[in-house]
Amino acid sequence: MKKITYTLLALLIMVGLTTTAQERSYPEKFGKTLNLGIGLGYYGYVGHPLPVFHADFEFDVVRNFTLAPFINFYSYRNRYKHQDNYYYYYESVIPIGVKATYYFDELLNANNKWDFYLAGSLGFAIRNSHWDDGYDGDPDNFHGANPLYIDLHIGSEYHFNNKLGAFLDLSTGVSTIGLAVHF
Repeated sequence: MKKITYTLLALLIMVGLTTTAQERSYPEKFGKTLNLGIGLGYYGYVGHPLPVFHADFEFDVVRNFTLAPFINFYSYRNRYKHQDNYYYYYESVIPIGVKATYYFDELLNANNKWDFYLAGSLGFAIRNSHWDDGYDGDPDNFHGANPLYIDLHIGSEYHFNNKLGAFLDLSTGVSTIGLAVHF
């Protein structure tokens, strides 16, 4: 899976650097962008990938650098056996925080159709969890999401026009694909 991910990212970078389009004028503004995505998150305590919904809104801070308040959502259930009966554990998690992004377009001399970035997210996770009715075991024997949320990202966006783009964000926790709406 990692080889496919790295190959896809390398292909996106090569296409972005070699595509001939109109010249980019620097400094470019990356902020005032609403990013909406869906993807997969892998959390070791769950044991399998989960669908994740993502939204953030970027603001320019300094040249090539943005901050974006974000919110994610995922939910899952796991089945456990207790005294010859099966019960389900349910958890919904809403990570909230800030994503800091640095764009490498100027350094890579990318054309105006592409953006390339590295980012980091920091925040906290709001959890809601419960067991099936009738479960009489230890309710604390399953420990879900950590309340501290940290994620590292590498990504790219392709601009369809000045107002709309598509992005691919690969990360250490939640990888998403989605639409970027520029205001």
